[in-house]
Amino acid sequence: MARTADVVIIGGGVMGCALAYHLAKKGVKRVLVLEKQYLASGATGRCGAGVRQQWGSEMNAWLARESVKRFERMNEELEFRGDIEFKQKGYLLLAYTEAQWDQFKQNVALQQGLDIPVTMVDPQGAKEIVPHLNTEGLIGATYCPTDGHANPFLVTQAYADAAKRLGAKIETFTEVTGIVVEKGVVRGVVTNRETIETPVVVNCAGAHAAVIGRMAGLELPVYAERHQALVTEPVEPVQDPMVISFYHRLYCQQTPHGSFIMGVNDPNEPESFNIQSSWQFLEDVARQAVTLLPPLRKLRVVRQWGGLYDMSPDANPVLGKTEVEGFFVAAGFSGHGFMIAPMTSQILAEVVLGEEPVMPIEKLELDRFRHGDFVMEPSVV
Repeated sequence: MARTADVVIIGGGVMGCALAYHLAKKGVKRVLVLEKQYLASGATGRCGAGVRQQWGSEMNAWLARESVKRFERMNEELEFRGDIEFKQKGYLLLAYTEAQWDQFKQNVALQQGLDIPVTMVDPQGAKEIVPHLNTEGLIGATYCPTDGHANPFLVTQAYADAAKRLGAKIETFTEVTGIVVEKGVVRGVVTNRETIETPVVVNCAGAHAAVIGRMAGLELPVYAERHQALVTEPVEPVQDPMVISFYHRLYCQQTPHGSFIMGVNDPNEPESFNIQSSWQFLEDVARQAVTLLPPLRKLRVVRQWGGLYDMSPDANPVLGKTEVEGFFVAAGFSGHGFMIAPMTSQILAEVVLGEEPVMPIEKLELDRFRHGDFVMEPSVV
């Protein structure tokens, strides 16, 4: 006899584990998470660990604001025995062109309207926040002190542990090889081990979400794109906020134990599942980081790595139901899935169970691309 589950979640990153927790918390008895490798082995475990509320679209800013509230109390809510290492040291976003500065003004008006404590500062104000910042060419910056960063592995583990305590099951090294769909309705999931009967499947497969979608007969408008990062040796604390320059394509932060994590976006990166890191990246990120933050030239790199963004056409997530009954999707996060996972997973649980979500998500549903009803997120790095 085939195994049965009430909900099968594909993907053991932060989104999949957080969704399992919220479903189990709402009383769903047989929640099963399937992960083809180990927990946080995909984008979650390879991300820059940042958590920011400074977004250009209302949906992303709201989701980030509510997620920050949950990060702040996550150790207690999830009864985690450890510490997710959430530190609110702020984000400093830099503008180097008039067009960027105009966009920042629009973003800040939106964010302040949502009670996000963002301020605009001149170059001298930016240098007061980050004293070793090179302000040559800088027009201005925005700063939010409640932005920060957390440990992606520990956040994922905290959700996984809490979900399991509530009865959910998580199976690693279990690869999904097919979705059983009959007359447009989900019936089950096929893995490298067995077939599992279920009326509900949630696709949280990150960069592989389109592959999973095709198993259900859907073409999801998401694709994989390599992004690279590096970490340096630890040094004495010198930089509190994450520094982001869209002009230089750079993000750079110092972790609580002293190492710097940084990365640059390559505008010519092709669509692929390649996660190999390159010497070209190392040269590029070093040049940009030293230009903006000159004292970092003395740091030694410990390691570098590649990971995958699951990109969508408008750089906003694709959430909710699909035309296949019982098949739901949470993908296309375009590099900011980790930071909005706490709130997004709660809303997704409500949608899966047919409840009225705490925030309407029509603007994030798959249908928006068919209708052309979408707006680009301007603040992706």
